[in-house]
Amino acid sequence: MTAPLSKITSKSQTVIPKAVREKLGLKPGDLLRYVFDGKRVVIEKARTEAEDDPFATFGEWAGKADEKAYRGL
Repeated sequence: MTAPLSKITSKSQTVIPKAVREKLGLKPGDLLRYVFDGKRVVIEKARTEAEDDPFATFGEWAGKADEKAYRGL
């Protein structure tokens, strides 16, 4: 399999190839991170704040009262 290619436009824009979007699970609105590695740049899906928050999956702690009570912790 050959590596996917995309062309840079005159406005420095490009389309992320479908194979790359599918592999990274990209959706509209997702953020990308560009990691410099010598002469290479690695593109990866950036984690969202919710993915970085270990408590984001606990819906019972998502109320306004809980936000107020735990804000200073």
